[in-house]
Amino acid sequence: MSNTTESAVPSHLQVPRICPIRTPEGFTPPTKAYCARFSENTKDVVFSILGAQCSTHQQVVAAITKLKAFVVDTPATTDAAPSFWEVSSFKDNKDFLNVTVLAYFPNNESYESWMTTSGFRTWWEALSPLAEPHGWFLEVFSPSADRFETIFSDDKVVEGTGHMRQGVSGPVKEHVYWGSMRDRLPVSQVDVLEGESKQYSATAAPGTNTGRVRVPGLKNLTVIRSGQDWSNTLPEERKLYLESMHPVLVKGMDFLHNQGKEVGCYSCRLMDVVDAETLEADKDRTFGLGFFHDLGSLEGWAESHPTHLAIFGGFLKYAQSLDNNVSLRLFHEVLVLKPEQQLFEYVGCHKGTGMMAALGQQ
Repeated sequence: MSNTTESAVPSHLQVPRICPIRTPEGFTPPTKAYCARFSENTKDVVFSILGAQCSTHQQVVAAITKLKAFVVDTPATTDAAPSFWEVSSFKDNKDFLNVTVLAYFPNNESYESWMTTSGFRTWWEALSPLAEPHGWFLEVFSPSADRFETIFSDDKVVEGTGHMRQGVSGPVKEHVYWGSMRDRLPVSQVDVLEGESKQYSATAAPGTNTGRVRVPGLKNLTVIRSGQDWSNTLPEERKLYLESMHPVLVKGMDFLHNQGKEVGCYSCRLMDVVDAETLEADKDRTFGLGFFHDLGSLEGWAESHPTHLAIFGGFLKYAQSLDNNVSLRLFHEVLVLKPEQQLFEYVGCHKGTGMMAALGQQ
């Protein structure tokens, strides 16, 4: 493998560094990884989660059909349609089926235009918790270009924010060492990205009924979406992944979902990607979606908690056993957000849903 690597931080976002970088001196990553490269004109992106919390399969089908209509039926002649969207599902620890449409937009203006053009805003604001057969939720993140990073295990995978990329980096240096996630974030050059001590309280959204809860944004809340795709693996590697890696991943995600507050994780969902036409879960693709108090909380779990050490160490052994010829596709995107770059609103959902769990009223 060539030792030539480049910085994960694009040149146009590089500034004189105030905060020390954590890359070990002379470090060469043992495996290759790549970052999405965005236009220098990209000022922000939007990652939105349109969700429903259901108790029956019939409700799931109706909810996905409803949410899909808002992203599929947006007039193609406008600039308001999402750049990318997909469907996912998750069964929570209260036995509710949570289904989501994830929709990505290249900037805030496009997202706001979609909200109006698609009719979603009008529909959302008119929802009455008492009249709906199940819960609904809306979680929206709009990081500026310096407040998110991506990493991919190969240069051909297109996932999430990557669908809006202009190109892809060469192999990057900031990879596979503790602190590499932080080093890939442009804003970390000048900001330690600490969270704040804050007492949460539930608030009713203006002009709405009881049962609609808006959770306030949190300074440097950190969102991670981390995906796994083993659809392209050969039988031997597939067997190895399903027997050695996936069970360890599930254990780690279960810990964060059920006991995450111990490590500063407010919410974690291990989602199955769902076929948008058949509405059946794709058995070869999953992703974890976690909301952490701040970047330090995510790093603390990753660097020291047994559940993540098992995932990290297991992957290194997995790759080693395959002589680093890994067909398993991995990616993640990490967002470290200002309060005004977050929106959390829940209509008729149980108190452990998403950032409602941060209210301490489960």
